[in-house]
Amino acid sequence: MKKTDRVKTIIMRLEEIYPETPIPLDHQNNFTLLIAVVLSAQSTDKKVNELTKQLFKMASCPEAMYKLGEHKIYNYIKQLGLAKTKAKNIYNLSKIIIEKYNNILPNSFKELESLPGVGHKTASVVMSQVFGVPAFPVDTHIHRLSQRWGLTSGKSVIQTENDLKNLFPRNLWNKLHLQIIFYGREYCSARGCNGTICRLCKELYPSRKD
Repeated sequence: MKKTDRVKTIIMRLEEIYPETPIPLDHQNNFTLLIAVVLSAQSTDKKVNELTKQLFKMASCPEAMYKLGEHKIYNYIKQLGLAKTKAKNIYNLSKIIIEKYNNILPNSFKELESLPGVGHKTASVVMSQVFGVPAFPVDTHIHRLSQRWGLTSGKSVIQTENDLKNLFPRNLWNKLHLQIIFYGREYCSARGCNGTICRLCKELYPSRKD
């Protein structure tokens, strides 16, 4: 199957399986989505959702988060990986949003990526899900499946992102990145499929042996 045909098949099958793509991180507003995405680095969405339930009751806006303070933020999220660093970043980015952006979440990649703890992937999630700007955030699932499906050589997440943007229609990026994540978690995990087991891998590469 040619790469263009694989792309068409992937779009079709993922749309069949995941016609709706709810954001997997629980949030109340734009700010809490940003915080949830920051916390999700090297942590599961399930654990983040569990811990932010109480955190967001106490602080759902930059001012409340800043007033909560770094130590109390840490106490809410200490079960997460890199909790101390994340608490410090959340405290500092809340302060910056208050002082520099008048309590309003900035709406550009450059401004978001200037915030502590906000890398390109996090900024891409916020830009796509909050502001509707086409973006293709690449996490471990997308990076792995893109290689497995022959969409990229995958030497870096940056290369994978660029390759995917060149292959898929721009108007599908925001939905597709979630569809691929959902599929990777449910059917094509690192241990659950080696490229020959799940339905989509078998359809894309029917002759693949290993």
